[in-house]
Amino acid sequence: MDFSAEYEAHVEAIADLFTATFTNSEGSEEGALIGELARRLMAETPLQDIRVFTVWNDNELGGAIIFSRLTFKGDSSSVFVLGPVAVATEHQRQHIGQRLIAHGLQGLRQEGVDLAVTYGNPSFYRRVGFSVITEDDVPAPFSLQHPEGWLGQSLNNTPLTPLKGPSRCVQAFNDPAFW
Repeated sequence: MDFSAEYEAHVEAIADLFTATFTNSEGSEEGALIGELARRLMAETPLQDIRVFTVWNDNELGGAIIFSRLTFKGDSSSVFVLGPVAVATEHQRQHIGQRLIAHGLQGLRQEGVDLAVTYGNPSFYRRVGFSVITEDDVPAPFSLQHPEGWLGQSLNNTPLTPLKGPSRCVQAFNDPAFW
């Protein structure tokens, strides 16, 4: 398994992975939505505001994760949100997603990022160090449909302290449908 942070030559393959993975698990409408989100994130987000990590096995794309920047009007902390996350259906249940997320978080730590947040299944994301947080701790860009899925992780060995909002996400995520 080879991890990579280079994505620009593989945008279509990565977007197709998100489409296929979410179609298989959530249906064709969700697959199209998340595939297009991934494509837009990679195509429209300034390089300083996005990190894409992939895992390859024998030149086959096995998984991809995307982190994009969250900014806060009243706080200068460096924060990235993890999402979306996809592991090829045939490679699921092999801990590839967990290893890929751990690799991506380590990359963010090395850059000096303060905090990673995500919005998803707490039982999965707890396995890679995330804890449930509230919107009082870290204001989300939009009202959360499932506040129990708002999770965070300090990347700088200091306890999470509430951030001063409001927050702003990158343009591709700037839609309440994702929150």
